Amino acid sequence: MKPPLSLRSGIPLTVRVPLVVVLLMVVISIGVSQLVLWRLVETQERQLGDLANAYLDGLESSLVDPVLRRDSWEVFDILDRARAVYAAVRPIETTVADANGLVLASSEPRSAPIGSTLPPSTASRTMIVSERDGVAIADRSLMVEGRQIGRINTRIDISPMLAERAEVTWYLVISNAVLTIALTALGWFTVRRMVAPMNVLLRHVSAAADGSVEPIPETQIRSQSPEWSRLFQRYNRMANALSERELLLGRVAEEERLAGLGKLASSVAHEINNPLGGILNAVDTIRVHGDNPKVRAGAVELVDRGLRGMRDIVRSILNSYKEDRPARGLTHADFDDLLTLITPEVRRKQIALEWTIDIPEGMTVSALGIRQAALNLLLNACKATPRGSKLGFSAGIVGRALELEISDAGPGLATDVAEILTGDEVSAQGVATSGLGLWVTRRIVKDLGGSVVVGKSKHGGAKLRVIVPLVESVSREVADVA
Repeated sequence: MKPPLSLRSGIPLTVRVPLVVVLLMVVISIGVSQLVLWRLVETQERQLGDLANAYLDGLESSLVDPVLRRDSWEVFDILDRARAVYAAVRPIETTVADANGLVLASSEPRSAPIGSTLPPSTASRTMIVSERDGVAIADRSLMVEGRQIGRINTRIDISPMLAERAEVTWYLVISNAVLTIALTALGWFTVRRMVAPMNVLLRHVSAAADGSVEPIPETQIRSQSPEWSRLFQRYNRMANALSERELLLGRVAEEERLAGLGKLASSVAHEINNPLGGILNAVDTIRVHGDNPKVRAGAVELVDRGLRGMRDIVRSILNSYKEDRPARGLTHADFDDLLTLITPEVRRKQIALEWTIDIPEGMTVSALGIRQAALNLLLNACKATPRGSKLGFSAGIVGRALELEISDAGPGLATDVAEILTGDEVSAQGVATSGLGLWVTRRIVKDLGGSVVVGKSKHGGAKLRVIVPLVESVSREVADVA
């Protein structure tokens, strides 16, 4: 059975849709997370800038006079008091320098001694944020009447801000992961429920393709939504119609087979009637002249030949139409029976029959199926062949297959009739034209694993090649010749 609702790559729909949900959620979560983090960073840096500016504004108003006097102790005192007042800013180190960049005082005298030079790199930007070091560096010039008298440089601890940013990042990652897993499970469950009716329909369609057309049980139809219920009911109507069609075709085929048997019997009756008349004459001769040994021996010989001929005809018919028998291998006797069965029709139409059999004894192929198929084709060929024309039949082994060839001098097969033997679909027009004999033949050959090839014969009519592979073994049947 085929896998339900699979893609060309082999991934089921119940897996594909959740995967698509996962991909969409990953893309969306990445985009949303980046947007949230960008807004958070922007807000934090703006707040940090506001705090740093408030801190520097407060220092600037207090440091102008001490810087002008170059009073390092007063500058240090102002920085020390500002650290406590602006504790929320979390300044790590604040340094005040003169206009030449020489340090006047620092909240950390050991890292920036008085008289040392303040690094010029810190003056390149108003505030520099270093996430790796966990600090922000703010720089402010002290201006008096448009003239720079000094610089304030401060390093602010931003580790709480970075910790908050990391916490938000992890929260986004975990929440997005949980949401993705939940939506994936929901998508898988939803799609599985959605495609469950489709799987039911697909299983029944696949079984129908294998030859077993079964309707969907009513219990499954009642449990579905209205749309699926209507679809299942329509499928059931189609399945019932197909079952009725197969049953009708089987009955018609059986009637066709019996009608063919009747036609064959009527033709063979003529052949039996001739020796029967001779037998009755011989019996009358024996009754009247039975005391004459020579006359009696001739009459008995005539009776013996006539009875043997009738026996051969009757046995051939029984072998061809006897049912419910175990399969056996094909032998030369089967082809002899075929020749006996078609001889009346060949004689009636004065057909020149070319008969060639080149097969070993007891081949591993069903004798009953080959006999029925070959007899149908031969009778059709006799019917199509004009009076006084030629008809050819040959049987041989090609590789690991039995090949039968029937060639006639008729008008050939029409396209719709030929499709009955070679195509997958049966044409109603072809069946109406040729009857069910060719359709039955195709069924027999298909059941044997073979095929039929239609071509042009050397006699000007149709040439049919039946190719049937040899099987490993066929049970042997001992023919009961009485």
